[in-house]
Amino acid sequence: QVQLVESGGELVQPGGSLRLSCAASGSIFSVADIGWYRQVPGKEREWIATIEDSGGTNYADSVKGRFAISRDNARNTAYLQMNSLRPEDTAGYYCKMTWYAQTYWGLGTQVTVSS
Repeated sequence: QVQLVESGGELVQPGGSLRLSCAASGSIFSVADIGWYRQVPGKEREWIATIEDSGGTNYADSVKGRFAISRDNARNTAYLQMNSLRPEDTAGYYCKMTWYAQTYWGLGTQVTVSS
């Protein structure tokens, strides 16, 4: 059974940086697409970045130039490097793994950007 575990979220000041991790169990990580999403209570979950199995990346306009998604297939782990953080980046951050019709979600990690 595939499981995803996010980590790295914490309280950070505006302008600061964080790196989130998404560790996956199972054997399909290297052939799956990985996405990062975020959600604020009362709002829909928002897509922010994807890295394909080929290494190709895409970003939402709201994070382009500030966030970077990467992956380490040897460690079954994906990362989200977040720089120049803003209060509006405060949210629960979730990773999603997609392989053909199969989709898996982690339970999320909280990022709070506040002074």
